[in-house]
Amino acid sequence: MTKRLAHQILLIGWDAADWKILQPLMDAGKMPTLKQFVETGVMGNLATLDPPLSPIMWTSIGTGKTADKHGVLGFTQPRPDGQGIQPVLSTTRQVKAVWNILMQNGFKTHVVGWWPSHPAEPLNGVCVSDFYHKAHDIPQDQWKMAPGTVHPEQLADTLAELRVHPQELTANHILPFVPDAEKVNQETDQRLWSVAKITAECSSIHAAATWIMEHEPWDFMAVYYDSIDHYCHGFMKFHPPYREGLPRDLYDLYNGVVESGYRFHDMMLSRLLQLAGENTTVIICSDHGFHPDHLRPLHLPREPAGPAAEHSPYGMVAMRGPGIKRDELIFGSTLLDITPTILTLFGVPIGRDMDGKPLLQAFIEPVEPARIDSWETVAGDCGRWPADKIGDPWADQEAIDQLVALGYIEPPGADAQKAVDRTIRESKFYLARVYLHKHDYANALPLLEELYANYPDQTRFGLRLAQCYKVLELISEARRVTDAVIATWKQQRIEEIQKNIAKAKEAGKDTSEMTVPEDPSSPQLELLQGNLCLAEETADAALAHFQRAQQATPRLPDLHLGIAQAYVKLKRWQDAEEAYFQALEIDPDSAFAYHGLAQVYLHIRHFKEAAEAAVTSVGLLFHNPSAHYHLGEALFRLGRFQEAEQSWLRAVTQATGMKRAHEQLIRLYQYHLHDPVKTLTHQHIMERIQPVPNRRVVSQVTDSTRVSITAQPFKIQPIEAAKVITVVSGLPRSGTSMMMQMLQAGGLPLLTDAQRVADDSNPKGYWEYAKVKTLSQDNTWLGEAQGQVVKIIAQLLPELSADYHYRIIFMQRDLEEVLQSQQTMLERLNTKKSNPVQLRQTYAQQLTRLATWLALQDHLAVLPLDHHAVIEQPLVVAQQLQTFLGGPFDRQQAVTVIDQQLYRARKS
Repeated sequence: MTKRLAHQILLIGWDAADWKILQPLMDAGKMPTLKQFVETGVMGNLATLDPPLSPIMWTSIGTGKTADKHGVLGFTQPRPDGQGIQPVLSTTRQVKAVWNILMQNGFKTHVVGWWPSHPAEPLNGVCVSDFYHKAHDIPQDQWKMAPGTVHPEQLADTLAELRVHPQELTANHILPFVPDAEKVNQETDQRLWSVAKITAECSSIHAAATWIMEHEPWDFMAVYYDSIDHYCHGFMKFHPPYREGLPRDLYDLYNGVVESGYRFHDMMLSRLLQLAGENTTVIICSDHGFHPDHLRPLHLPREPAGPAAEHSPYGMVAMRGPGIKRDELIFGSTLLDITPTILTLFGVPIGRDMDGKPLLQAFIEPVEPARIDSWETVAGDCGRWPADKIGDPWADQEAIDQLVALGYIEPPGADAQKAVDRTIRESKFYLARVYLHKHDYANALPLLEELYANYPDQTRFGLRLAQCYKVLELISEARRVTDAVIATWKQQRIEEIQKNIAKAKEAGKDTSEMTVPEDPSSPQLELLQGNLCLAEETADAALAHFQRAQQATPRLPDLHLGIAQAYVKLKRWQDAEEAYFQALEIDPDSAFAYHGLAQVYLHIRHFKEAAEAAVTSVGLLFHNPSAHYHLGEALFRLGRFQEAEQSWLRAVTQATGMKRAHEQLIRLYQYHLHDPVKTLTHQHIMERIQPVPNRRVVSQVTDSTRVSITAQPFKIQPIEAAKVITVVSGLPRSGTSMMMQMLQAGGLPLLTDAQRVADDSNPKGYWEYAKVKTLSQDNTWLGEAQGQVVKIIAQLLPELSADYHYRIIFMQRDLEEVLQSQQTMLERLNTKKSNPVQLRQTYAQQLTRLATWLALQDHLAVLPLDHHAVIEQPLVVAQQLQTFLGGPFDRQQAVTVIDQQLYRARKS
């Protein structure tokens, strides 16, 4: 570890907090605590990621990694049994959070309310999950805390008593938010209950956090408040100034809710800072902002997570403490930088696999952070759940689908299946957006192609796919998809208007002025067409589309960026400059407008202005390699060679394949900085750069194709050996049916029902018992299996009741052969096949978790058997079986069932 800079660190999460609201309130003296905080520390924008969904964002804040690495991909996930969906959980996270890393380095850590954090992780401090404060619509006298909400469990009752139920609030609590609350008809208007619910839940989190800070020692404390986001989603529409179309009476009632919510947080901040003390480093941050102005959409998209359209691309960050600068702005921060900053403050190395950077510009003294390849490979107790509790629900669901297709488990009910399918669909879309945001178009493309092919009515999938095609310079494909999207949108619009006319007629309203347009359009469609024309190098046509959009909606976000780009292509530099200024008049924080201005100024050789615009752009949005490149170009033209070097190095760090930046660095090192070693380094990098693929090339998986299950005896011996249940298990197509035949031939009684008849895939039968398929819902039948042999696939073993003893004969087979056999079987069944690469990884993960689970059980014994060995050395295996079973077993008869001709799927 390097030098420790912080004694304690308090991390405060304010979901959706935005400087656009905070700054005026501080200036008006309405948030005095935060005002004094930033005057004695640093503050700045915190660029968010895409998609701006809170569970994804807060997991990225807590890990320093993007969602493709940490694995949280939305609000819900499939249940482990595939029978429905559940809220996203802490066990979904695939990587260590900052509190796990700190615990592993000996720091006492507490976490309160982080999203997602249920079940509470077994940290060396206190963990309170995001289920803690949620009252939903449960009456106060029935409000029980879910198991797993608090760790350690002995604090559960104490912390449960601190929760605040909405029914406990009185008029005195509500009036600061809604001064004229008595005017509200609560039978028809539920907004007062919403205010009470948000405020009570926020108070519960605050009560838990302050109790822990008062009663428990700590080095690191993280507390997350979701309430600003909830106040904003419910009441931002009423936030001043008044917007046309709102009922004036509702505006008058609720226009102070958002401001009051912010001021409430300032009061809570005062107490947190008092408890933390002056020697504690405190970081306040939000995952995104919330448009309080004309940039907020008038209508939300009718799609899952549609309200996220109200989120702005910049959250906030403020930090103060020993060694932190005072009353200064910091620039270029992203929410991925919070974890690396915390680790650096504690002197703990940063993982090279993290996507963020420490905010060194906030430190008074220069710091050289220590590095480690990855914390994921560092062993030791870190407060995470054991491997058998951690899973990838999306990959697990694909494996469940495969098991359903193969006939090994029952499909979920129709409604449950719809929910599962919808969750998986949205999660794939969110993952594609993550890849797009990272400029990883090769990985985004196949996801978007699959989504749009399966759901052509979802125009949002088509729009993202067209965007991906444009970036990959597949312009004809982009045109094809865009035209299809436009046609679908027009048809949907016509059908929507027709439905509205029909409803109006049914209601007896006059429909004479309601007409169905022959060719409906919208400013958004014109903007879409214009951007595609830019990609097709038809700038005049693009400009015509943009101008039509401008006539309809002059202040349409992003419109003036398109107009400016068209002028750039037409080399109308002054018009382009003016268009970028118009874009900035609409959105003064547009990093893209400043970047565009930088490019215009480079063309007209105004290098000083170009550098200033580029600096502003990367200050707003640091992760933009193209903007860093153009900043380097401007600095080079100004003769500031060392600064140009740093800008181009940032560009190639963010986009390693950016050839033009490497070429500029080579010239810079050759002719200006005279550094032959660095010249050679970048020449070698240039030689290795491959063209960006238009399709993702799936490399051969180099992971092991076999995961071993360990043999184990009973830790607690069964009282009645005759009642032990013998289980034959393994992945589907791993030789379980062959083993059932061996055991029957050896004289053991089998529990089967012959419902599944033999076929070409299993000519000698499946030897199954139908009730096994619903084991995850009903295991009461296991008593029937006592003293018998039953076949249960590996994924269902954790569903076995601990009331019985089991001897598990676990068939192991090379995963390549398992998948080959499964794919062949699916072809015979004429069923859609799954991605074998993904399944191989999923099966390996599932078997790893299963091995951990098996090792923790004391009521079962395990005999792992190799599929290949059973076929090639059946007598040896028969001897192992006899020893393991501990009773009569006819070895000679058992080996007669082995048929080597049925060993058809062999590893190449």
